[in-house]
Amino acid sequence: MTPQEIAQADADDPLAFARARFSLPAGLIYLDGNSLGALPVETPAALARVTQGEWGGSLIGGWNEHGWITAPQRVGALIAPLIGAGADEVIACDSTSVNLYKAAAAALGLRPGRAVILADADEVPTDLYMLQGLAEQTGASFRAVPESGWERALGEHTALLCLSAVHYRTGAVRDMAAWTARAHAVGALILWDLSHAAGAVPVDLNGCDADFAVGCGYKYLNGGPGAPAYLYVARRHQAAAQTPLPGWMGHAAPFAFEGEHRPASGMTRWLAGTPPILALAALEAGLRTFDGVDMALVREKSLALGELFLSAVQAGAPGVFEVASAPAPGRGSQISLRHPDGYALVQALIAQGVVGDFRAPDLMRFGFTPLYLSYAEVAEAARRLCALIESGAWRDPRYAQRLAVT
Repeated sequence: MTPQEIAQADADDPLAFARARFSLPAGLIYLDGNSLGALPVETPAALARVTQGEWGGSLIGGWNEHGWITAPQRVGALIAPLIGAGADEVIACDSTSVNLYKAAAAALGLRPGRAVILADADEVPTDLYMLQGLAEQTGASFRAVPESGWERALGEHTALLCLSAVHYRTGAVRDMAAWTARAHAVGALILWDLSHAAGAVPVDLNGCDADFAVGCGYKYLNGGPGAPAYLYVARRHQAAAQTPLPGWMGHAAPFAFEGEHRPASGMTRWLAGTPPILALAALEAGLRTFDGVDMALVREKSLALGELFLSAVQAGAPGVFEVASAPAPGRGSQISLRHPDGYALVQALIAQGVVGDFRAPDLMRFGFTPLYLSYAEVAEAARRLCALIESGAWRDPRYAQRLAVT
């Protein structure tokens, strides 16, 4: 794109209004929303309202007076439209890992006589750890299989197939309808991790007949660091599916303090401990950034931003990077590039005011969040990356020093 075309794309952008919903440091180009979303403008006020006005004013009465007790259901209902679910099929609670464990255990219970849990060998490691732990605790068999072997591995003993809708490193988009159908064809259930999909690409869980899904609240949903995650259970499974963590908030009458657990109806039974009200308030503010936003336009812009970045990098630094992302439209809202000194390059780029991230051993990830990124910013980010390659400034030894979190 020429500078004139880039300026015109920004002038014509139907999502440009959403930029004002975020607070971003001046001059910073933020391409890491696939790790941690930017701060919504309304979040500080929302937290102040809950802490000072509700907690400070009502104290324990806030559970009833301000609806704290139903915050997991209310926030889950806000997530539901972004993932193609009913408001009564999603609840905001716990972490992605904990919710994945709960859903996978429930799936095993719904498929007696089957004992194989199948997952992508290149899945985000925390999902693999949780599934492996569940298998060891239940006597199930856990199999981590490369993508080329998924279809062959599905069979009469498979209880559950667990996949990410968008791959965390490459951004590869999985055909959710096709893989759900393949799992169901052999009598298995499917569990989708939506962490890199929800808020970035259109998701239709009910449309593809999914069984379970989980996802985090701190990436594209802009809920803040460590934001609560969410859990989806298809309506048809809710009566029979049992959580392995029957906590008091999932009890039918939590304040009756009965000695035996009676599960609540619907998604409430999936709650365990006391809801984190401050964190849920921040997530709720993050979800409000999607008010009036058409996800089809988000998808269209994210692909366009990715194409702009990739074409500019390939033109400005030909042959320097290996593209690890699939061609559009087979990728999510990120571009992944391989370089043997990717870590140093990412650190040098951050010093130049462009924030991306790195995944070992050699992967540079650049996320494109259409709600707060412009075409001009993405073009400038590509220009700065190419300038680093040309100058060799990234070879400065300080950029090779690994940080605990990158």
